[in-house]
Amino acid sequence: MMETAPPSWAMLSYLVSGVCFILALRGLSSPATSRRGNRFGMAGMALAVMTTLLLKAPVPAGDFLPQPTQADLVTLGQILAAIGFGGGIGFVTARKIKMTDMPQLVAAFHSLVGMAAVLVGWAAYLNPEAFGIAGADGIIHAQSRVEMGLGIAIGATTFSGSIIAFLKLAGKMSGSPIMIPARHVINLGTLLGIIGLVGYFTQDQGLWVIAVVTALSFLIGFLLIIPIGGADMPVVVSMLNSYSGWAAAAMGFTLHNTAMIITGALVGSSGAILSYIMCKAMNRSFLSVIAGGFGAAPEAGGGAAREQRPWKRGSAEDAAFLLKEAENVIIIPGYGMAVAQAQHVLREMGDQLKKHGVNVKYAIHPVAGRMPGHMNVLLAEANVPYDEVFELEDINGEFAQADVAFIIGANDVVNPAAKTDKSSPIYGMPVFDVDKAKTVMFIKRSMGGVGYAGVDNDVFYMDQTMMLLADAKKMVEDIIKALAH
Repeated sequence: MMETAPPSWAMLSYLVSGVCFILALRGLSSPATSRRGNRFGMAGMALAVMTTLLLKAPVPAGDFLPQPTQADLVTLGQILAAIGFGGGIGFVTARKIKMTDMPQLVAAFHSLVGMAAVLVGWAAYLNPEAFGIAGADGIIHAQSRVEMGLGIAIGATTFSGSIIAFLKLAGKMSGSPIMIPARHVINLGTLLGIIGLVGYFTQDQGLWVIAVVTALSFLIGFLLIIPIGGADMPVVVSMLNSYSGWAAAAMGFTLHNTAMIITGALVGSSGAILSYIMCKAMNRSFLSVIAGGFGAAPEAGGGAAREQRPWKRGSAEDAAFLLKEAENVIIIPGYGMAVAQAQHVLREMGDQLKKHGVNVKYAIHPVAGRMPGHMNVLLAEANVPYDEVFELEDINGEFAQADVAFIIGANDVVNPAAKTDKSSPIYGMPVFDVDKAKTVMFIKRSMGGVGYAGVDNDVFYMDQTMMLLADAKKMVEDIIKALAH
């Protein structure tokens, strides 16, 4: 049987929720409006869920609902219990999660969206009459099979890929690329197999077809993400975000749910655009990211070369003196700041410097951290004023006038090899021109470490560079104490 069209009030309600989601994306485009964007998103989702529940509520037929009974009370109770259970887990997780763990939390959420798409697709396959996607003979409509096959394929790919991303981001497995022999041939063959089977599914709805599509899709998610290095993780997170959106949109067609189609399309398209922006910020193509390899271990001999080059070490007292005497200071945070949870003490240091009449600005690279906007989120958590935070293209020209470039936990995004060394894996990636600052202060744990790109950084050895070797949070705390004297 075919489902009757939703009543006009439901379509209007879904439209309003879609507008809320658009306003949410608009608000999330800036830290200053992100709270408002989140509120719009929550309001839109609440409206969409309430509308769907009302459509299935066990009430008599009339102008409000087209059929006398959509769901019994037991089923409705189960749905509400599931919402309460899942919402409770989400609420507790959001309250307890550390901001430094946000990238892996986002990856975990993407995996749940992917698995939800897989489960919905299989539920529709096993009981097509309940979804209104089959004829009287029980044969699923061809267009519904395409929607179902694509939804399951994209959802399964999103799930397994997000699990690998979560493990890499959480440090449960190596962040370096894991190269599988003949991976390009295997990946291409698997993708072509999935596409071919989805097409064949329109002719044969046998269980084996959809089962193989599901298995291959789980496999390709694993194969696509396992060779991608940590330096490409911002692109991976935004890419998986896009996948989860398209999976939701495909399932929206299966469920005849306008809100899911709108929401999925918004998430899918915005994630794709964000992936493009991330790739552009790294001067890499999307295909090169998928191919993997960026973030490999440094070449043999790289460590010896670093040991032979002279560098200058400074103390917290030295740094405090120079910072206090400066007029313009630009702070460049990176993943090391996130790991050390130094964002709060960094903001305190900035406040101290402003009391001494120093002009303080924060420079954020688009791919700093492990997800898009990672550094913005951390600085916002520490209540750093929005008007002091600048993107790469807005502040890069100011380093020539800066007295101090203060680098805390960043590496690849300040490496001049991206501009000068054509053999470098980061060549062409836009980076901060910290080498133009009068003084460079570089906080890192030791001289032995390199960034996720696995290449040495000439900034360490410049005449105007002072290396501050310590835990980022501890070093900033010591600088704050020295500034107070």
